[in-house]
Amino acid sequence: MAADGPNVNQRPYVVAHVAISLEGATTGFLPDLGKFYQLASTFAEDVTLVGADTPLAQEAALATAPRPGPAPDGPLLAVVDGKARIRQWDALRDVGHWSDVLALHCGVTPPRSPGRGVRELVTGDERVDLAEAIDILGRQANAKVIRVDSGGALIGALLSARLLDEVSLLIHPCLAGPEGLRFWYGTQPAATADMRLMASESFDGGLVWLRYRTSPRQ
Repeated sequence: MAADGPNVNQRPYVVAHVAISLEGATTGFLPDLGKFYQLASTFAEDVTLVGADTPLAQEAALATAPRPGPAPDGPLLAVVDGKARIRQWDALRDVGHWSDVLALHCGVTPPRSPGRGVRELVTGDERVDLAEAIDILGRQANAKVIRVDSGGALIGALLSARLLDEVSLLIHPCLAGPEGLRFWYGTQPAATADMRLMASESFDGGLVWLRYRTSPRQ
């Protein structure tokens, strides 16, 4: 089945790409990371959008990871960090995956060290205004495609605000069971939205890739 392409309007095309178990969990099983990132590369994103929990979970690995430096042709890494919890900004920038890093903060984000060496975008009062952040990334960073590579909380917030254009699910042939504590859509019920199947593909080992077009904001 042929897949639709990105929007032709000025707002970036926002896609959430997630590896899940049969019940929709993102934990409690071993995902096929090779296939996951191979498929992720097909989106050719200009910005990788993540929540703070994603890099925080990798802090120990980042501390000892090789640092070849920024990838000149790589996407920008934008981190939703309303509580200013991220410390490894230099490591994130230099790990070789992204061209640069950007901290997304809000009005109540705690004070930051003036010499921490990361660009920041402050938007929203009590929490990061995701809609405004996406619009600014489109205008100022010339982003055409934003790929969300994060846990359920950020994806759930984007779904509720109708900011996702596409949901891309790499389904693994397993049940996470009691270890499946997190789900790709978060913990809060998302706003009701119809989804239209754009494409489906199966791979060796029982993996199935489903892509759905969501109902974007008006």
